[in-house]
Amino acid sequence: MQTPTLGNRLKVARAERELSQEQLATLAGVTRQTISAIETGLYCPSALLAFVLANRLGKRVDELFFLKGEEP
Repeated sequence: MQTPTLGNRLKVARAERELSQEQLATLAGVTRQTISAIETGLYCPSALLAFVLANRLGKRVDELFFLKGEEP
């Protein structure tokens, strides 16, 4: 069985709010590189960071993150 991976819609949600990676990083208390790595799938955020990002973007966690292969 294949190990599941985490997909995200972070870039789209960030664009909807007209935020740069740097601006979102500041709001979430992380670096711009962390936001970039999450958006490109190179970094899987902690549950806490996922909730913080969702809160800052006005979304639910399940609107931002999903298991790859299980997209609606």
